[in-house]
Amino acid sequence: MSTGSDDQDGGRSFWSQWPILLGLTLTWGALWQDFSPGVLLAGVVFSMLTLSFYRLPRVNFSDRFNLWYFLVFTVRFLWHVVTASISVAWDAITQGPKIVNSVVAVPLRSHDDLIVTLTGHALALVPGSLVIDVDRPSSTLYLHCLNVDNAEAVEAYRAQALSTEAAIIRAIGSKADLALVQEDEARGAEPMAGRRLR
Repeated sequence: MSTGSDDQDGGRSFWSQWPILLGLTLTWGALWQDFSPGVLLAGVVFSMLTLSFYRLPRVNFSDRFNLWYFLVFTVRFLWHVVTASISVAWDAITQGPKIVNSVVAVPLRSHDDLIVTLTGHALALVPGSLVIDVDRPSSTLYLHCLNVDNAEAVEAYRAQALSTEAAIIRAIGSKADLALVQEDEARGAEPMAGRRLR
């Protein structure tokens, strides 16, 4: 038998999924290629029914959203996409099959599933890297990286990946994860974060 507090928690848990609700609604509009108010309203109803009846796993969104750092992350991400695209094209032309690739393990600070997922996607969408495995208990990403052929390059990539995670945490991460990033910065744990992501 459920209690009143359980119902309250359930309601709060449902409405805390608003980013998923928004994403499903926009997906509905994209599928119909129509973003008129009527279609979006139908999308909201369909999305609410989906979240209510299909019991999707709850995603714990933090109560933080920093617009400035979100914009910083967006600009940074687009910059990496452009520069990495040019770098990969140049390496393909000049080195071809001689390029040496590596699998790099990146232990992340956060154990939040959303942060780990967003970090993995952000890294995979940059040309030259691909997530091939995720160790959830240790929050470790394993990435296949192009033209990473020595220990220095591996550390440079790992530092850049941690910098990407830090940018996401600053934008939407929990206060606990933000504290971990600030603690690492205070210790100087990202000395190579300025290096280019390949």
